[in-house]
Amino acid sequence: RLLRDAKLYEIGAGTSEIRRWLIGRELFEETA
Repeated sequence: RLLRDAKLYEIGAGTSEIRRWLIGRELFEETA
């Protein structure tokens, strides 16, 4: 059970990281 929760957290952290990267890229393109 702990392992599964860790896996879900890993996936959640990864998606939020990707989302943050995409948002950062959009902002960069707007200011550039």
